[in-house]
Amino acid sequence: MALPKIDVPIYSIKLLSNNKTLKFRPFTVKEEKLFLMANESEELDTVVDTIKQVINNCLLDEFDVDSLPLFEVEHIFLNIRAKSISEIVNLKYKCNNTISAEGEEEKKCGNVVEIDLNILDIKPEKQENHSNKIEITENLGMLMKYPNFQTLKMFNPASEFDAIMDMTIDCIDYIYDKDSIYYAKDSKKEELVEFIESMQNKDLDKIRLFFETMPKMRKDIDFKCNKCGHEEIIEVEGIQNFFV
Repeated sequence: MALPKIDVPIYSIKLLSNNKTLKFRPFTVKEEKLFLMANESEELDTVVDTIKQVINNCLLDEFDVDSLPLFEVEHIFLNIRAKSISEIVNLKYKCNNTISAEGEEEKKCGNVVEIDLNILDIKPEKQENHSNKIEITENLGMLMKYPNFQTLKMFNPASEFDAIMDMTIDCIDYIYDKDSIYYAKDSKKEELVEFIESMQNKDLDKIRLFFETMPKMRKDIDFKCNKCGHEEIIEVEGIQNFFV
């Protein structure tokens, strides 16, 4: 006789990039095992692949996770985690305030402060000056797309310039002029590199601004040390803070 099936609750989430609604279930022991295995590895690829697999397992609709911007994947993951474990995450921060007493050398406080954070309060934030259109001249420019998980996996720059170059090339949707549109997927990488390298510094600054101001899953936390009284604002960003 077959064993009975265990019913699990079903939830829904609206995607921020296209308003599509997806249904999902909480993750189960099967996914918990995947997390434990991933935690034993320090490889970024392993962590990324695990998060993708868990999301794919828990989504009840057929959907290509790789097609979503990174901030959208993070948003889905945090919602699944909230419904699977808890909406509250206990974060631990060490106070780095420098204290000194009369006649003693300065030293770091080092006190560990625990902060409870509701992860459903974390929403993608986009700065007001953000635009995915990079205007080079009046009739020439680029339309950018947002980094996804595949971009993250291939991102291993040797320098800041290489980082900007690799990320830019991967995130170009198309280049346009007054006569036509040239899709990046139809162009060779060497052609895209040559195009970017022909830009002026002011154009590169516009690309930097696109990445710096694009939507991100972030939250500012009020930190106060209960030992030395030091206060500061701590910025929490990215799902690496909530993986376990």
